[in-house]
Amino acid sequence: MDRQVSPVLEKDRIISLDIMRGFAILGIFLVNMLSFHSPYLYIDPFEWWDSPSDKGAYAFIDIFVQASFYPLFSMLFGYGLVILRERAMAKGLGFGGMAARRFSLLLLIGIIHAFLIWHGDILINYAIFGFIFLLFVKMSGKNMLLTGILLYIIPNLLFVLLLFATVLFVPAEDLSIYDQEAALASLQAYQNGSFSEITVQRIQDWSGVNNLASLPIMLASIFPLFLIGGGAAKLRWLEEPEKNRAFLMKIMLVSLAAGLLFKSLPYLTESSLGLDYMQDIFGGPLLAIAYGLGIAVMMKNSQGPGFLLPLSYVGKLSLSNYLFQSIISTFIFYSYGLGFYGKVSAFWGTLLVIFIFAFQVIISRFWLARYYYGPVEWLWRSFTYLKIPNLKRKGLNGPKI
Repeated sequence: MDRQVSPVLEKDRIISLDIMRGFAILGIFLVNMLSFHSPYLYIDPFEWWDSPSDKGAYAFIDIFVQASFYPLFSMLFGYGLVILRERAMAKGLGFGGMAARRFSLLLLIGIIHAFLIWHGDILINYAIFGFIFLLFVKMSGKNMLLTGILLYIIPNLLFVLLLFATVLFVPAEDLSIYDQEAALASLQAYQNGSFSEITVQRIQDWSGVNNLASLPIMLASIFPLFLIGGGAAKLRWLEEPEKNRAFLMKIMLVSLAAGLLFKSLPYLTESSLGLDYMQDIFGGPLLAIAYGLGIAVMMKNSQGPGFLLPLSYVGKLSLSNYLFQSIISTFIFYSYGLGFYGKVSAFWGTLLVIFIFAFQVIISRFWLARYYYGPVEWLWRSFTYLKIPNLKRKGLNGPKI
């Protein structure tokens, strides 16, 4: 009997998960584009982009997109890990070795991405937190879900209270997160620098976000979402969406209302560090849950509204598409490419996202008509399972959705 764990077959895939992954890749791209074309880490966006169209585009992203799609992808990451483990256990195989290989290669890909392509990489964090996830993977669904919720709410609530207290005792000008000098340095490097100079700037930008001081925040804002997604997988919420429809609808509506309230707070009252942090750290994941469950409840017997299906093409190749976005965007904006860094506004950058993502939908559909996996997915799966999966389809009829 063949006891190897094979990559997930198409008939075994949960289409709603692929659609969610595709939707998350679109949302992540909308947010990342702000950093692709501008020194977003160091600027006040409402001062940097001052036209009505730019302010409108940024406000839309800030409310409906920012901090909502990496949580969705994080929960899907945890969901997928639990499915992988269950398939391994069903064949009597150990999960630890496969997971270690999976995270090790993801870490290597993340390092290459962060230091040679784009500083905003998330894969390094996913790989590191993935190893931590192994300590919790044997928990029951309810306990994993509850642990994830508590690990998310408690430390982040303490961070919010600390920020509100800080504002009371520290002058506002000393709390500004904007740095005009750093913004100008980024402009100089990415607009005019050599590849080596851009690499130095990439490492500096990455280190400014990913360091020991920010580690507690990164850990509290990403890792618990793995547990929440993993708990949902163990409870099998998405395998039978029709059976759980009423329950999922209630959670979706509550999450949507609460998420929009949190995300709108800085626009309804005077902004502050505490309020801005609360906007993203609580509003973002609540909207992520609403978006994900919204897709789930629209699915019925692996079928859903036709307008959602193109997202599944991108979702099936999510890692390849994520890296492609970085490669094409840095080529467009950095000096070793077309050199448009600092010359594109929030509005036009958003339109560019729509154009590139539409291209990704088309090319992903074309690719899936000929191959089972994306190029990076194929490499990742081969290393995970220590088995080279068949890549090319025998026919050219494409995936059956």
